[in-house]
Order: sequence, then C-alpha cells, then structure tokens
Amino acid sequence: MKNILSILTVLALAAAAQAGCGKTATSEGTLKSFDSEKKELVVTVKGKDSTIAVTPETKGAEGLKDLVGKAVKVEASVHDKAKALSVAAGAAEAPKGDEPKKEKKKKKNA
Repeated sequence: MKNILSILTVLALAAAAQAGCGKTATSEGTLKSFDSEKKELVVTVKGKDSTIAVTPETKGAEGLKDLVGKAVKVEASVHDKAKALSVAAGAAEAPKGDEPKKEKKKKKNA
C-alpha cells in the first residue's frame, strides 16, 4: 500500500511540474529580419530589437519570410521570452499625422 501511494505521489508531482503556468506576453512591433538557418526572428518594439527563437511548435511560422518589414504580433511565454509561441500579422500602425480629429460638441442653450 505504501508503494502505491508513493508512486501516485511522484506521478502527481511530476504532472504538476510539467504543466507550467501558461502565462503569455504579446509583443506588437515590426519584424526586422528572419534567419531561416538559425530559426530566429528580430522584432523591433518601441525602438528596441529583440531576438526570438522559432520552434517547431510556433504557430504561424510558415510565412515569416513574407512578413519582414511588416507589423507583427509575437506571443511568447512569460518564463521563456526567447521562444515564440505564435507569430501573426499585426494591424498596420497609422502614421502620427493621420490621427482623426475630435470634434467639439456645442452646448445648447435652453
């Protein structure tokens, strides 16, 4: 009986250790370059370059060559930010001069 409980305890602890927390961080920026030999991409976010590894589990890694120079969203684990979980085309950023102007509302006198 003690052996069975010991084995169950070890299996429960091993399963919990493999689960991980699952927290992810999303970065939106411009894909500066993609090196298919090293399986690395360089993303510029707010003027800072970060190198992220692409793994076989990375979703959306097939079309990375076509996204160079375009806006992308990269999702990575909070604990291992060097490995991408998914890469997708992001929304194009509007130039600063093209921001819509807010209209002022006029007050009605009653």
